[in-house]
Amino acid sequence: MEQLVSTEWLAKEMGASDLRIIDASWFMPDSGHDARAEYEAGHIPGAVFFDVNEIADNSSLPNMLPSAEKFASRMQSLGLGDGSRVVVYDNSPFKSATRIWWMLTLFGAHSVSVLDGGLAKWIADGHALEQGKPNLRHRHFTVWKDDALVKNKADMLANIDSSNAEVVDARGAERFAGSGEEPRAGMAAGHIPGSKNLPYDQLLNADGTWKRGDDLRAAFDAAGVDLDKPMITTCGSGMTAAVVFFGAKLLGKTDIALYDGSWAEWGSDANTPKATS
Repeated sequence: MEQLVSTEWLAKEMGASDLRIIDASWFMPDSGHDARAEYEAGHIPGAVFFDVNEIADNSSLPNMLPSAEKFASRMQSLGLGDGSRVVVYDNSPFKSATRIWWMLTLFGAHSVSVLDGGLAKWIADGHALEQGKPNLRHRHFTVWKDDALVKNKADMLANIDSSNAEVVDARGAERFAGSGEEPRAGMAAGHIPGSKNLPYDQLLNADGTWKRGDDLRAAFDAAGVDLDKPMITTCGSGMTAAVVFFGAKLLGKTDIALYDGSWAEWGSDANTPKATS
């Protein structure tokens, strides 16, 4: 199964016994949106709701990866198991489906795709929605963790010295430069020294679908990103870093990792170096 699938493809595959669909919509706490309520009001038929805020380790930082055991338990309760083909979509401005795609891939799911254009494209293309909650049957999810796909603060500090990997920050230009307001209290301004700024929305077309091929590569080139180097993506809380991760993956890049703590961790630590420009 391709990493990115169309609404046409999904419509044709609906009802397949091994197909599972996830609504991974996520919004900022002060957005006025309730992702679960919006899911129940209308979602792609058969989709289950992935609670991004609950399927996480929020003991110290937002949106951090949960333990492998917690992740497996939650996937089983959502009816996601071994042998499933999984399609993830969202209705979020942050393209949160890519974060869940990354989590599933990291924890061992073998066939996971993102729906191009998400719920908005599904509706625009005239496909039906359903309401309420589906009846779920528990399935076995064999979990493992690919540590190569995730980096921590120590890794990022080491990379400042080595410059081995290209660090790509998905936040907007003002936050990257340190001139924009941080959404979380107590955050320093700026970015990790040596990182490049590629706002995640630069990888998308105006209708929310993904740029492809030369257009996608041009976005990385415009940000000065060297695609021949290993890449680590980062953002505010590890959410839109997954958008850049996924975009690089669409270009065939394999040596990519995501800094899970992102600026929520780096910017709140008085001892980490910060740059502004």
